[in-house]
Amino acid sequence: MGIENKNIRVRFAPSPTGYLHIGGARTALFNWLYARHYGGTFILRIEDTDRARSTPEAVNAILDGMKWLGLDWDEGPEKDGEYGPYFQTERLDLYKKFIDRLLESGEAYYCFCSAEELAERRKKKLAEGRPSIYDRKCLNLSDNEKKQLIKEGKKPAIRLKMPDRQIVVDDLIKGIMEFDSKLLSDFVIIKSDGIPTYNFAAVVDDILMKVSLVMRGDDHISNTPKQIVIYQALGIPLPEFAHIPMIMGPDNTRLSKRHGATSVIEYQKMGFLPEAVVNYIAHLGWSSGTNQEIFTIKELVESFALEKISHHSAIFNMEKLNWFNNEHLKRLSDEKYVEMLIPFLIEARYIELPLSEKKEKWLRKVVSLMKSRARNFKQFLEYGDYFFTDDFIIEEEAAKILEQTGVKDILEQLINKLKEIDKWDEENIECKVREMAHQLNLKGKQIIHPARVSLSGKTVGPSLFALMEVLGKERNIKRLEKIISKLSKNSEYTFPKPDNGKRVN
Repeated sequence: MGIENKNIRVRFAPSPTGYLHIGGARTALFNWLYARHYGGTFILRIEDTDRARSTPEAVNAILDGMKWLGLDWDEGPEKDGEYGPYFQTERLDLYKKFIDRLLESGEAYYCFCSAEELAERRKKKLAEGRPSIYDRKCLNLSDNEKKQLIKEGKKPAIRLKMPDRQIVVDDLIKGIMEFDSKLLSDFVIIKSDGIPTYNFAAVVDDILMKVSLVMRGDDHISNTPKQIVIYQALGIPLPEFAHIPMIMGPDNTRLSKRHGATSVIEYQKMGFLPEAVVNYIAHLGWSSGTNQEIFTIKELVESFALEKISHHSAIFNMEKLNWFNNEHLKRLSDEKYVEMLIPFLIEARYIELPLSEKKEKWLRKVVSLMKSRARNFKQFLEYGDYFFTDDFIIEEEAAKILEQTGVKDILEQLINKLKEIDKWDEENIECKVREMAHQLNLKGKQIIHPARVSLSGKTVGPSLFALMEVLGKERNIKRLEKIISKLSKNSEYTFPKPDNGKRVN
């Protein structure tokens, strides 16, 4: 762990206009890891001033996503904190004194231009090849002119006056960044309805919440010069800034739904472990500097450092996320795996609670066979459905095996052999199958392949003999008889001839 520093205060400040997506979750994670590494404070703030798009459902989705990932916050919704409230719409009174200060100093001014007027003037400037920045029409209005416009029913916005100088920031990830203020408009900080804009509200909140480092995605870089100017206009020292490169899809376009589920809660529903998702998104733009890939949360906290964040965009890869999840799943005990799998089995109506001791023991056997094969819990159900239901679908490629000549006769002979087994276990099952192959001059695969398809509907899976043991003698025989019945209705088969006299070893 790093040296404890109570002055380190970082925040994650999402807008509740949708779910918590992978990009937002990574920003939250990096801030959380930074705070935990140095013993600082992690703040969750909800920036809900976009009233048209912000919803209580989105707030809940963000909170649920954060909780599922294990990113607990020290201050924010559902927590006490001396710098609250932590919803911007509950902080409107706090912004007024800062606005008054800027108006009094001349750093901000009222703007009565309508949206239509602004659009028309912008269009004209573009046609003339000039920058489409605001022309400061309202900058020098007299008090009488302002009163007259208000009397006419016009509600003014408030703009910040941009300084005539270069704006420079030493970003902790990007390095020195310079912005030409001549290319930037006097931007609106308070809309005509009295609601602060994002840039103004974020700066005031960061000031009042004593945020020491603003760490966010580099899609916010265009906001940075505007926010710096607000700090400077107020005469308040800047926090540090760190802009994290974007997460891109495999095709190098901005990450979207077509690249895989982007909602954090969707990954929960798909059967991913929160530790695996955290482990993977930590690697999207960050490296420990070693060959280690699998990290516990504690190890991530201990290893995290801003210097290890990449300067380049990260590529999201669903296959890699599945790999991380599979590695974390394999590290679970069978007991813990069963505990986490049960809700998915209930949802699929494969089991009901309460479970008997015998059923739990049987589930652990199923898990021990399948846990290394399935990359998430949904996939576990897809790959292992035949353990829980006799009404499984036979895959198209698998069905072709059953259509081969002589399969019905082989399965009938197999049933006879299985009925001879008194002690039903993997060893005895294998012994009987190989004995049958020897007696009938068959290769093992001539029995194993149709047997696997008949019992599971699939061409691949765990050891057939282990699978048969877990299914139980009665279910094996019942399923084989069902397939034989179907084959009998279609056509009769002759027993295959010996394959060049070769026998099973």
